[in-house]
Amino acid sequence: MENVAGTEQITASEKARQARKEWGERLLPFVGMFVFLVIWEIAVIILDVPTYLLPRPTEIFKTIIDKFDVIMHHTWVTAYEMILGYLLAIAVAVPLAVGITSYRRLDKFITPILLFFHTVTKIALAPLFLVWFGFGPFPKVLVAFLISFFPIVIDTAIGLRSISPEMIDLARSMGATKMQIFMRFRMPTALPYFFGGLKVAATLAVVGAVVGEFVGADRGLGYLLLVSNSNLDTALLFATIAALTSLGLILFYAIEVLEHFLIPWHVSRRVGTEHATM
Repeated sequence: MENVAGTEQITASEKARQARKEWGERLLPFVGMFVFLVIWEIAVIILDVPTYLLPRPTEIFKTIIDKFDVIMHHTWVTAYEMILGYLLAIAVAVPLAVGITSYRRLDKFITPILLFFHTVTKIALAPLFLVWFGFGPFPKVLVAFLISFFPIVIDTAIGLRSISPEMIDLARSMGATKMQIFMRFRMPTALPYFFGGLKVAATLAVVGAVVGEFVGADRGLGYLLLVSNSNLDTALLFATIAALTSLGLILFYAIEVLEHFLIPWHVSRRVGTEHATM
């Protein structure tokens, strides 16, 4: 009995130590960011850098609080354009990736077209969209769609093609239909690649929405960046950049959480746990 009690005590102590270690690892990025901001604050004060060149983090934080309503108003506009373009990219890219990996003729027909549009600079297309579709949100959504579309379709297609021929032959020998092979073999194999493309596209969608707003808009974070830059309001400029960064991080980590729940079996999800237990 004493041995059992001692073992349970050691196990509880080990769990507590592991929990403290995990919390320490989670807090480490915030500690690093805090140290960076402190160094920034001290450097600006010591070097006496003018505010219009580089404001202190405390000034930026004060600007965020004072102009929170204005920043949030423009943030919602950019978030709407970004998310709509992102969802449209997923809705088009995934079926297209399935099609080009399932039908060789479709692959031969559409891949050169995709490569052509992929090599075209999206920023160069933004003024054309403005001429064709006006100053509304649609041109910004379209730019966000184009920029985030290609990582999704390319990574999804690579994932669908990554299954080994031996696995497909084994499934066919067991009487599996094409739909069963796709649902039970191809799709699970492609999910890690698919989520990789989603995470890359999440940050690019923000860029696409802002690029569209740079070309022509009267609201949105891209518009706010232009206004603050023309007024030499550097504190507001940095506050707007912080809002843009937050948008990209929120979407990125939302995909990260979804990936954690849908493919917990994948090695990319297990590596962190295995390292944490060492």
